Amino acid sequence: MTVDLDDLALLKRQDPGAMGDRIAELPNSIVKAWQAAQQFELPDGFRSASAVLITGMGGSAIGGDLVRSLAEAECPVPVIVQRGYDLPAFAGGQTLVIAVSHSGGTEETLSQVREALRRGCKILAITSGGALAETKGPCIFRFEYPSQPRAALGYLFIPLVSFFGQLGWLRDRSAEIEEAAAVLRELQPALAPESPAARNEAKQLAQAMAGRVPFVYGGGIMTEVAHRWKTQLNENSKAWAAYDTFPELNHNAVVGYERPTSILDHALVVLLETSHEHPRIGVRERVTRELLEMRGVSYKRVPARGQGALAQMLAAILTGDYASYYLAHLYEVDPTPVAAIDHLKQELAKAAA
Repeated sequence: MTVDLDDLALLKRQDPGAMGDRIAELPNSIVKAWQAAQQFELPDGFRSASAVLITGMGGSAIGGDLVRSLAEAECPVPVIVQRGYDLPAFAGGQTLVIAVSHSGGTEETLSQVREALRRGCKILAITSGGALAETKGPCIFRFEYPSQPRAALGYLFIPLVSFFGQLGWLRDRSAEIEEAAAVLRELQPALAPESPAARNEAKQLAQAMAGRVPFVYGGGIMTEVAHRWKTQLNENSKAWAAYDTFPELNHNAVVGYERPTSILDHALVVLLETSHEHPRIGVRERVTRELLEMRGVSYKRVPARGQGALAQMLAAILTGDYASYYLAHLYEVDPTPVAAIDHLKQELAKAAA
């Protein structure tokens, strides 16, 4: 069956969980999340932290990755994103542990919070509820946005930007938030289902990815945006995907374009572009495109939009979210459920019992 991505009735039937609506809400959710975070008072003691450890998993952790990429050039203290059950040995009384869990029930994150409490760490929790919100000790920033964690990115990323600014670790990003919202509000209608495939970049990307394994490349601030694309393709499209980063991929991945030759018809490289990167990375991207062409590997370029780092990051995220949504439709799957993860959680619960 050939799926017509311009058939709005079909898209609605195949999206009973309304993932398309959640994606469309990103422009407004970043503004609401920013306003809520700006009004939230953080304990003065957080300012004396000598390191920041952001804990979380999956869609809840990606906000930490994104803010870390922003903080690298400005933050005077190290910022680490820690996935898993355990804290690193250095975490102690002068470490600010930021636990991010949309549901508040992520077992790995709860394990890290319990350990952080035992070690006397400073703790901030970002959640919509659950056991994390009920834990005594942490400072709790609670938000309301019923959705899958990956669809709540505005509330899992933007408050971190606000909090880092309030603590003096990032410059004030108020103007960048305004620009990002304006860029997204202009871009969203062009990517929405009502925009025909003939001029809809996200639909065209999905059509190019269908039947192929996407390899998403990003450098600088697009490093973790590429990571976000990969996980959205996994969860929304129920599809294989991978990501790699500049300049590291130029030291290994480019050599692997040679074999197996059978993959050439089944791979697609997606290049996320930005003006916020080291100038040498721009040269590397150009040469990488030449290498892809020499090996006959198909690729697509996603241009940067906006001027500020936040605008370019969020515009690329919105494009990727929509592309993964349309790819789900091409594969005739509901983009919202994550049956494999639900099964895993059930088996873990059985093992614990």
